[in-house]
Amino acid sequence: MSQQAPAEPFGRLTPQAVNERITSGELKIVDVREPWEYARDHIPAATLTPLGQIIARPQETITADNVVFVCEVGQRSAVAAELAAAAGMQHVFNLEGGMQAWRNAGLPVES
Repeated sequence: MSQQAPAEPFGRLTPQAVNERITSGELKIVDVREPWEYARDHIPAATLTPLGQIIARPQETITADNVVFVCEVGQRSAVAAELAAAAGMQHVFNLEGGMQAWRNAGLPVES
């Protein structure tokens, strides 16, 4: 008998889907990378909140719904999205493939 893995408590969005939702004002972007990574490049209008801060103080750092979490490849942001869902947020997303996928899609970055 096989067991089905429980569904993730957050959504996954492609870079194109995130860009569309940013343009329409639907989502807030939270970059969970380290400050040096954020300084190198980030999605315009992204807010920096390193994953370590989210883990250490989830009640203080997870304050909004309709958020997409971003990291370099999508692993740290998945952890942040899971923590946000556990904190009761209903509309949280992970940028699939992270900043690498965002850059590869030719979408805008700031530094």
